[in-house]
Amino acid sequence: MEIPAGFRFFPTEEELVSFYLRNQLDGRRQEMHSVIPVLNIYDVEPWDLPQLAGERCRRDTEQWFYFTPRQEREARGGRANRTTASGYWKATGSPSYVYSSDDRVIGMKKTMVFYKGKAPSGKKTKWKMNEYRAIEAVPNPTAVTTTPMLRHEFSLCRIYVVSGSFRAFDRRPLEPVPKATQLHENRTATFLERASMMEVTSSSSTSHTGGDHSDQPEANEDDIWEMVNDLEEPPLGWEQMNWTGV
Repeated sequence: MEIPAGFRFFPTEEELVSFYLRNQLDGRRQEMHSVIPVLNIYDVEPWDLPQLAGERCRRDTEQWFYFTPRQEREARGGRANRTTASGYWKATGSPSYVYSSDDRVIGMKKTMVFYKGKAPSGKKTKWKMNEYRAIEAVPNPTAVTTTPMLRHEFSLCRIYVVSGSFRAFDRRPLEPVPKATQLHENRTATFLERASMMEVTSSSSTSHTGGDHSDQPEANEDDIWEMVNDLEEPPLGWEQMNWTGV
């Protein structure tokens, strides 16, 4: 199917987690792979990833999406190997929650930066990644409550290049902010706000000569599990979204 000029795939974080990632974890909607293919991104250099994007998104020049399966070493209880032939992905900052439109926790988000060379002396690049994982509420057999569980079978990764533009990912008309969004605006920014915040940080912290700046401490899996265990309410609220095609 030929894609018309001007086609862009700009999902919100809620759509990425509650529809795309959720359906991938449940083995449904195989047609999604024409937009978000299954790929072990750590086998590929970041600058080679755009040509491996979904067939309907290969014209995109700003961001690309992939379902990344869990590595065998993760399944055995180890940490993921995020190194490639020429460098490595390094986590920056702390993990954050992804919220649904009705203010429920539905996933976790981790941001990473790609460095060329060997750790810990690699050279920082402009390639970045947001890794999303779904949180599912599992019934507690000994009580009527549920327990939040982080799903590891697949993660959804958004790859992009820091452009220095304040509106790099903002291509939608401005709309009034729903009340549900306002409820947790102090805890989490929307997808477009987060993108703008990342661009501002990169622009102000990186010199025009390409000099690196120090990152925040690397987040680990313990940080994620601590956040999941601290949830005050079951993160249910998966929305039955209709597949409209792209």
